[in-house]
Amino acid sequence: MAIETVEKLLRRFRDLGAERVFFKKLAENDNSKQQVYLGKGFAALSFFSYGEIVAYPDLKDPNFKASLDFFWVDDELIERAPGTQLILYPAYPEVRLSGFLAGCRLAPSHHMQKIPKECRKGFDGRVLIFGTTADGRTFAHLAIENSSLANELRALPSESDELLIELTLPVGSQENRQKLLDALREIHRTGPHGSKRMYSNGEVKPYAARNGGGYTLEALLGIAPNSRSEPDYMGWEIKAYTKSRVTLMTPEPNGGFYGREGVRAFVEKYGHVSAAGDKYFTGAHKVNKPTEPAGTTLKLRGYDLDSPDKMAVDGAIYLVNELGEEVAVWDFASLLTHWNRKHAFAAYVPTERFSATNEYHYKSPILMGEHTDFSKYLEALARGKIVFDPGSKIYGPDSEKPGTVKARSQFRIAVKDLNNLYSRFTAEKL
Repeated sequence: MAIETVEKLLRRFRDLGAERVFFKKLAENDNSKQQVYLGKGFAALSFFSYGEIVAYPDLKDPNFKASLDFFWVDDELIERAPGTQLILYPAYPEVRLSGFLAGCRLAPSHHMQKIPKECRKGFDGRVLIFGTTADGRTFAHLAIENSSLANELRALPSESDELLIELTLPVGSQENRQKLLDALREIHRTGPHGSKRMYSNGEVKPYAARNGGGYTLEALLGIAPNSRSEPDYMGWEIKAYTKSRVTLMTPEPNGGFYGREGVRAFVEKYGHVSAAGDKYFTGAHKVNKPTEPAGTTLKLRGYDLDSPDKMAVDGAIYLVNELGEEVAVWDFASLLTHWNRKHAFAAYVPTERFSATNEYHYKSPILMGEHTDFSKYLEALARGKIVFDPGSKIYGPDSEKPGTVKARSQFRIAVKDLNNLYSRFTAEKL
């Protein structure tokens, strides 16, 4: 049965475990035939927990697709729609919802059919509401035209009918933003802090290695490591940095020689031996500039600075050797999955390490980046602002860990250039 009010809707979704509720005012061309338009660009990805993004370059209209664990809900029942997916069209660019009716008797099929051209009125009164959970499920309920729920939702203020609109406290909201700043202000005030790390069971232990700045900050914020590619704290990605460059992502290549043979074979073939006997693959790579000592060059396929909001479905970031052979490849689909989901809101925290005591002090100001899109990442890469700065290593025979391999394929950016990645970027004093 229908849910009649926003209050009952929120109660129903929260009873099912939803932590975030948002809605879309539908137009007549939002239907099972033409799919449901979720917004221009790929910003809508930050609202949903989706599966792996897969590229389909050979279709008539090349696109990316990502599955959703999607359920239709009424006031009593819940049923999964197994074919639901997000479709990303980079030629426009935009995101649409597809496959949301098939195999689900509870789905509102009658109200999601294509309207014949001669019957169109030029407006629509339907509203589609979503609720998402921490474990990756998406719930949906359709408020039909002229229903009390649809009328109540459509009366709420919004910037645009084309946007997804929050009903609960939004990720990146001023309240969540202020809670994060308050927590960081207390950490700043009570520092310096001994190096530590929180483990997945919630236990916090001292941490001896030199790279403890991020782990210590996460422990102080109560962030335990997990395998989900999700933001760290109330919808915000938290990054501690100690130098003029900050690491954005550390994705491993999924193609080329590296993708086929793995990090050990790659470092053996393209790395150099240090004075200590370790073998490294290093070098700050900028697009189209050969980089020593390996002689490899970073390339970008399927992206053009003349059309910075678009990309090719089969595009990739890749390394070539001196013969022009692709030796490491990161396809856009895999990078898209990570970037839009995890970096929509990010806080960059300046950090000072006291080596004598192995303590960290978290300083002011905090750099706050809000609303990103993968196209901004590609533009910064193409302009040479993002560099591929690897540190993969095979420990030498005289080390404490002879023969052990450490994979580190990191993309970094100068702190002064972070503003290029976000629609809004501010420095907040503590």
